[in-house]
Amino acid sequence: QVQLVESGGGLVQPGGSLRLSCAASGFTFENYWMYWFRQAPGKGLEWVSLIDTVGKNTRYANSVKGRFTISRDNAKNTLYLQMNSLKSEDTAVYYCSKDHTAGGRGQGTQVTVSS
Repeated sequence: QVQLVESGGGLVQPGGSLRLSCAASGFTFENYWMYWFRQAPGKGLEWVSLIDTVGKNTRYANSVKGRFTISRDNAKNTLYLQMNSLKSEDTAVYYCSKDHTAGGRGQGTQVTVSS
Protein backbone atom coordinates (compact mmCIF):
# COMPACT_ATOMS: atom_id res chain seq x y z
CA GLN A 1 0.00 0.00 0.00
CA VAL A 2 0.99 3.63 -0.39
CA GLN A 3 3.24 4.79 2.40
CA LEU A 4 4.75 8.23 2.93
CA VAL A 5 7.05 8.81 5.88
CA GLU A 6 8.20 12.33 6.66
CA SER A 7 11.28 13.04 8.77
CA GLY A 8 13.78 15.77 9.53
CA GLY A 9 11.68 18.08 11.65
CA GLY A 10 12.76 19.54 14.95
CA LEU A 11 13.32 22.68 16.98
CA VAL A 12 15.29 25.42 15.28
CA GLN A 13 15.97 29.08 16.04
CA PRO A 14 14.62 31.83 13.80
CA GLY A 15 16.89 32.22 10.81
CA GLY A 16 17.94 28.60 10.95
CA SER A 17 17.55 25.79 8.44
CA LEU A 18 16.09 22.32 8.27
CA ARG A 19 15.84 19.71 5.55
CA LEU A 20 12.75 17.55 5.52
CA SER A 21 12.60 14.18 3.79
CA CYS A 22 9.67 12.09 2.64
CA ALA A 23 10.31 8.42 1.94
CA ALA A 24 7.77 6.97 -0.48
CA SER A 25 6.80 3.36 -1.10
CA GLY A 26 3.91 1.33 -2.47
CA PHE A 27 3.57 3.27 -5.73
CA THR A 28 5.69 4.30 -8.71
CA PHE A 29 7.17 7.44 -7.21
CA GLU A 30 8.71 8.75 -10.44
CA ASN A 31 5.29 8.90 -12.10
CA TYR A 32 3.75 11.33 -9.63
CA TRP A 33 3.94 15.02 -8.98
CA MET A 34 4.59 15.45 -5.27
CA TYR A 35 3.44 18.04 -2.75
CA TRP A 36 4.34 19.46 0.63
CA PHE A 37 1.66 20.80 2.95
CA ARG A 38 1.73 22.11 6.49
CA GLN A 39 -0.66 22.69 9.33
CA ALA A 40 0.09 25.28 11.98
CA PRO A 41 -1.45 25.04 15.45
CA GLY A 42 -5.13 25.96 15.31
CA LYS A 43 -5.09 26.51 11.56
CA GLY A 44 -6.12 24.61 8.47
CA LEU A 45 -3.96 22.67 6.07
CA GLU A 46 -1.82 24.91 3.84
CA TRP A 47 -0.19 23.95 0.55
CA VAL A 48 3.53 24.74 0.60
CA SER A 49 5.14 23.47 -2.58
CA LEU A 50 4.92 21.08 -5.52
CA ILE A 51 7.32 19.41 -7.91
CA ASP A 52 6.78 17.60 -11.19
CA THR A 53 7.87 14.06 -11.93
CA VAL A 54 11.41 14.95 -13.00
CA GLY A 55 12.03 17.95 -10.79
CA LYS A 56 12.00 20.63 -13.49
CA ASN A 57 8.76 22.34 -12.58
CA THR A 58 8.40 23.61 -9.02
CA ARG A 59 5.97 26.01 -7.35
CA TYR A 60 5.84 27.61 -3.92
CA ALA A 61 3.35 29.36 -1.72
CA ASN A 62 4.11 33.07 -1.48
CA SER A 63 4.78 32.65 2.23
CA VAL A 64 7.82 30.43 1.58
CA LYS A 65 9.01 31.57 -1.84
CA GLY A 66 12.72 32.34 -1.88
CA ARG A 67 13.33 30.49 1.39
CA PHE A 68 12.22 26.90 0.71
CA THR A 69 13.40 24.57 -2.04
CA ILE A 70 11.64 21.38 -3.04
CA SER A 71 13.53 18.56 -4.74
CA ARG A 72 13.31 14.83 -5.34
CA ASP A 73 15.51 11.83 -5.91
CA ASN A 74 13.58 9.31 -7.98
CA ALA A 75 16.31 6.70 -7.59
CA LYS A 76 15.77 6.83 -3.81
CA ASN A 77 11.99 7.37 -3.92
CA THR A 78 12.47 10.39 -1.72
CA LEU A 79 11.09 13.92 -1.69
CA TYR A 80 12.86 16.77 0.08
CA LEU A 81 12.12 20.24 1.38
CA GLN A 82 15.08 22.47 2.20
CA MET A 83 13.90 25.22 4.50
CA ASN A 84 16.14 28.25 5.08
CA SER A 85 15.66 31.54 6.92
CA LEU A 86 12.99 29.95 9.05
CA LYS A 87 10.48 32.16 10.83
CA SER A 88 8.23 31.54 13.81
CA GLU A 89 5.27 31.45 11.44
CA ASP A 90 6.78 28.39 9.75
CA THR A 91 6.02 26.39 12.90
CA ALA A 92 3.73 23.56 11.80
CA VAL A 93 3.42 19.89 11.12
CA TYR A 94 4.71 19.26 7.60
CA TYR A 95 3.24 16.58 5.37
CA CYS A 96 4.07 15.16 1.96
CA SER A 97 1.49 13.80 -0.44
CA LYS A 98 1.20 12.49 -3.97
CA ASP A 99 -2.26 14.02 -4.15
CA HIS A 100 -2.85 17.74 -4.74
CA THR A 101 -5.64 17.58 -2.16
CA ALA A 102 -3.24 16.15 0.43
CA GLY A 103 -5.12 12.89 0.54
CA GLY A 104 -3.11 9.91 1.75
CA ARG A 105 -0.46 12.11 3.28
CA GLY A 106 2.00 10.75 5.81
CA GLN A 107 1.96 11.17 9.57
CA GLY A 108 3.87 14.42 9.33
CA THR A 109 6.97 15.85 10.97
CA GLN A 110 6.88 18.68 13.49
CA VAL A 111 8.84 21.83 12.77
CA THR A 112 9.12 24.34 15.60
CA VAL A 113 10.84 27.67 15.05
CA SER A 114 11.51 29.38 18.33
CA SER A 115 14.26 31.11 20.24
